[in-house]
Amino acid sequence: MVTEPDINKKRKRSRDIGRFIGWVAAIVLLNVLASSFFFRLDLTEDNRYTIAPVTKQMLGNLQDEVVVDVYLEGDFPAGFKRLQQSVQETLDEFQVYADGNLRYNFIDPTAISDEKQRTEFYKTLAKKGVIPTNLHATEEGKQVERLVFPGAIVKYKGKETAVNLLKGNLAASPDERLNQSVEGIEYELASAIRKVAFRSDKTIGYLMGQGELEMPQVTALVNSLQQYYRVARGELSQIPSLKGLDLIIIAKPTKPFTEADKYKIDQFIMNGGKAVFFVDALHADMDSVGAGGMFALPYNLNLDDLLFRYGVRLNPTIIMDLNSGFIPIVTGYMGDKPQTEMVNWHFFPLLNNFSKHPITRNLDAVYARFIGSVDTVKADGIRKTPLVYTSRYSRVLQAPVPITLEEARMEVKPELFQAGPLPVGYLLEGKFTSLFKNRRAPQGVQDTKVREQGAETKIAVFPDGDLVRNEVNPRTGQAYELGFDRFNNITFANKELAMNTIHYLLDAEGLVNVRSKEIALRPLDKVRVQEQKTYWQLLNLVAPIVLLLLFGVLRFYLRKRRYERF
Repeated sequence: MVTEPDINKKRKRSRDIGRFIGWVAAIVLLNVLASSFFFRLDLTEDNRYTIAPVTKQMLGNLQDEVVVDVYLEGDFPAGFKRLQQSVQETLDEFQVYADGNLRYNFIDPTAISDEKQRTEFYKTLAKKGVIPTNLHATEEGKQVERLVFPGAIVKYKGKETAVNLLKGNLAASPDERLNQSVEGIEYELASAIRKVAFRSDKTIGYLMGQGELEMPQVTALVNSLQQYYRVARGELSQIPSLKGLDLIIIAKPTKPFTEADKYKIDQFIMNGGKAVFFVDALHADMDSVGAGGMFALPYNLNLDDLLFRYGVRLNPTIIMDLNSGFIPIVTGYMGDKPQTEMVNWHFFPLLNNFSKHPITRNLDAVYARFIGSVDTVKADGIRKTPLVYTSRYSRVLQAPVPITLEEARMEVKPELFQAGPLPVGYLLEGKFTSLFKNRRAPQGVQDTKVREQGAETKIAVFPDGDLVRNEVNPRTGQAYELGFDRFNNITFANKELAMNTIHYLLDAEGLVNVRSKEIALRPLDKVRVQEQKTYWQLLNLVAPIVLLLLFGVLRFYLRKRRYERF
């Protein structure tokens, strides 16, 4: 005889089996849909795991395997562990979008047991561009020091390039600099992959003929540009037009431009060409200063009206700054041998104040020499973005500016350095109006049809031609890295500023915008961490187990009550 409780049990069993089959079918259907429609969700507040669309597109276009050897491996403090983990997470994301064309390895250079082999390996990495750093940290109240290689080598079809993963501003705190490094991981790795796996079809023209910087003074810049773009050099007066170029660079001209030269530049910009101007308003150089002093006088470049029409004015000034570099000065003699000392030279400002723009985000200090001031003027439809500023302790000197080495020996008067942060670099974007509007084309030009209103484009103006001038080894004649100060053995971020500017102008919607990624720094209270370490360790270890046991007991009790009804 079948009782009513038996019927209810069968109904419940059938209902449970039906639910189970329904859940299995739903899971299978969800997996089928997921395999057909790929998506990933980033639930973090600052989207730290979200890869930019331009990076995804680049990774999807890889034709062969990219191998990334990361040398950030070993026993690190928490900060470097976070950097290491962020690199691995970024590469994991890269693998998803590279469709099997990316592989990475984490290598610990210090794990080589043989000391001789380890030393040789260190030298090999340094030659390739993976520079070690001494890591000082406090662990359990003790100071420890380790040699760390915060870099990677990206390889593709026999080509390779080094990536520096420890970036950021040296003036920031260690935690802030590590956070800046984390923010820049995607850009640094993606930029390296682009360098070895893709070549841009853009062409850059380095214009000469007006006393601009010659090779090897721009060797470092030209070599860096050639890793991404085609670079052509030529005298402006000998070129019929600038057609075929995508961007032009004018670096420290010292002779006047003719009207025909200006017309070529103007019409190039009117037709959508990009331009970067590194131009001094005053003539000043250390060779003349060392010979007993000089007066910095204005150049006659015949460029003022062109730049004025575009929205900026180079003032006949030189800026001094208390935040400045050092130069060697003879302070006395021992016998017949001069004794030198490194002293502040306020005519060489260290620019460490930047706007929040992808070009300058998380940039380290830039080394300037005899830099001038720049103002903006009215130019309809032009967006003007200041990129770089002096420190708040600056001073502006109007031409003629007396410059002698005695200035370095004189006592500083802070009350003279109250000009505040001054913009010394501008990005101009929009549709420019031609300087030759309502005018005839000058004689000697090929294309005499004046385009009076320009297409949408961008230019950048910096009132210092030396920003892109590299030092040259006086013994070997070899060019130093751009931004390297041989007197202090420090490399400043001049190359990064120039390259970021050019990348942005040529690819405004592209990879350089990844630099705008921002991750909030949420530091722990180190004192409370030390005081409450045991409590939080126990809480994290014991609490999950206790909660799991309570859940099991509660579930057992509820099931028991449910079945006791029947």
